[in-house]
Amino acid sequence: MKIGERTSIYAALLGMLLSSGTAHAEGTLNLLTWEGYADPSYVTQFEKETGCKVNATYVGSNDDFAPKLMAGGGVYDLITPSLDTTKLMIDLDLVEPIDTAKIAEWNNIYPNLRALENIRKGDDVYGMPYTWGAIIMMYRTDAFKTPPTSISDLWNPELKGKISIWDDKSSIYLAARKNGDMNIYNLSDEQIAAARKALEEQKPLVRKYWTTAGELVDLYKSGEIVLSNTWAGNMASILKREGIPMTEFIPKEGAEGWVDIWMMVKGTPNTDCAYKYLNMQLSAVGQCAISQINTNSVANPVAAKTCMTPERFAELHQDDPTYLDKLMVWQSLGDRYEAYANAWNAVKAQ
Repeated sequence: MKIGERTSIYAALLGMLLSSGTAHAEGTLNLLTWEGYADPSYVTQFEKETGCKVNATYVGSNDDFAPKLMAGGGVYDLITPSLDTTKLMIDLDLVEPIDTAKIAEWNNIYPNLRALENIRKGDDVYGMPYTWGAIIMMYRTDAFKTPPTSISDLWNPELKGKISIWDDKSSIYLAARKNGDMNIYNLSDEQIAAARKALEEQKPLVRKYWTTAGELVDLYKSGEIVLSNTWAGNMASILKREGIPMTEFIPKEGAEGWVDIWMMVKGTPNTDCAYKYLNMQLSAVGQCAISQINTNSVANPVAAKTCMTPERFAELHQDDPTYLDKLMVWQSLGDRYEAYANAWNAVKAQ
């Protein structure tokens, strides 16, 4: 099915959803987001100060956003897809433009993030950059005499049952790089098929495909796994605080970069609470909280400086926004999205 065909079908489904008996509760924000992006440590205070009730549904993959928005089990107000999925949300008419004049610290966002192509359509801005980082690898240092250095180590038969990779279509990117196909966002059908084959060969070695930070942390804590890919700075930091000896590394085949974006779901009547939430998330309160909870880099360096030591600021590359340019930053797959997603789903269904 072509992207245009999907667009019309998805738009029709969304129209049916919005005209059905399911409705937003005014003053209640329903979020479809990642772990930590609606943490009680700061959301409780937000609710007290604004009177806006926050409900969060967590995703484990960017592939969850479109299906959940159209499933009919509830209506969301704000979502946080990553940069490779934002264009799809716009093309499927699932989100509406945001008024950047209503976001007090918009101009404090890194200029290269404000200028991202995948959050724009014409003169309209559809997303607020929030947090960013890299997808790298990590391992338990007490499990290796010779440290792993390559994506290929995730295919080491000696580690059978001791590895894990993210349950996400980006596993196709991972396998493609392992195969030497580095143009990962524009793979041919043959290259996608080769990546799928590599993942099918790897599958008997995999203990579990992880979906959330908490799940991956638990797999390491229990000793079930010793090597995985990971969101840089996130799970390793949590595990180190738990006394688990961990090391992160960028494999020799390079690392992907990501940016998570707040977007407003089309037709939400809760724009007042939504803008209050967006402002809180971009302020020092939200930026410092997500950096501390998920140990991510953030979009607003002015806010970051209020809570980070100079050493931590540099560690998270907040002093060097061009760091993202050195990564293989996620891109929209356009009409190739389905080919990637289908290949990954086929691996899991094997």
